Amino acid sequence: MTLLDVRDLKTHFFTRDGVAKAVDGVTFSLERGEILGIVGESGSGKSVTGFSILGLVDPPGKVVSGQIIFDGTDLVAAGEKTIKGLRGKRIAMIFQDPMMTLNPVLRIDTQMVETVLAHEKVSRAEALARARETLTMVGISAPDERLRSYPHQFSGGMRQRVAIAIALLHKPDLIIADEPTTALDVTIQAQILAEVQRLCAQSNTALIWITHDLAVVSGLADRLAVMYAGRIVEEGRTADIIGQPLHPYTRGLIGSVPQGKPHGAMLTQINGMAPSLLNLPEGCRFRPRCPRADEACLVDPPLSEPIRGRGVRCVHPHLETRDEVLAS
Repeated sequence: MTLLDVRDLKTHFFTRDGVAKAVDGVTFSLERGEILGIVGESGSGKSVTGFSILGLVDPPGKVVSGQIIFDGTDLVAAGEKTIKGLRGKRIAMIFQDPMMTLNPVLRIDTQMVETVLAHEKVSRAEALARARETLTMVGISAPDERLRSYPHQFSGGMRQRVAIAIALLHKPDLIIADEPTTALDVTIQAQILAEVQRLCAQSNTALIWITHDLAVVSGLADRLAVMYAGRIVEEGRTADIIGQPLHPYTRGLIGSVPQGKPHGAMLTQINGMAPSLLNLPEGCRFRPRCPRADEACLVDPPLSEPIRGRGVRCVHPHLETRDEVLAS
């Protein structure tokens, strides 16, 4: 059953220098219990897509059109009261910077207990017990001591684990994670990923994992959406995209990952830089950086399906296998 259906979402930022089309016609859906990875370079629109779903885009940004249908409710048309009722309880977000979640002047127990009580009528003792259990779940030892601490008494990685724990408190229907494991060491990162997968499987929780790290998301997500310059340029099942990337940009991202290549082998480099969202190129937005570009790319390509179950926004998609990609 479809939990989230995003249709032609456009979120623009109206600046003095012009309109920055941070999200420009993004469409995807998410089933209950499914994990979707959104990948791309910085500035591709990944985080703004997540913020748009939760209604967290501040001026000069604005969702100018499209629909965000969550369990039958269009969040674009819904009022702030409706979104507030969903935010934190049924839809939770894990930010890249944990201090966007944590209040520096309140103890951790106060923040976690108040998060529970904001949406559920339970005793403070029950809320505290849930907070303790969730801290343990994300790998924090001595949870009773940590609950009595302030955020400044934690390391950056510890603060991120607390932020993740707060997002898990209500076992929400949907979690939007914006590069939440960037500050964590490899061991804790693996623990968090395993716990998130377990939660999704047991509680039927859907997850959107926003990242630039293909190595992480390839072992986590059921499906991938590759974003570039505000648009999804390729989508499909994770194994299919990793095994046979169709878009030249996806091919470049995979080629830049050291995993699977012999020691000392040169990594593939994507030439140039991502375009300014205030001055997008004519036609395909990846055209100035694409080795396959020609005159046909001067026309804005629609999202096509050259292979069943695969969407790609390119007039010259690659049809090579992964072995051919890595060997090139």
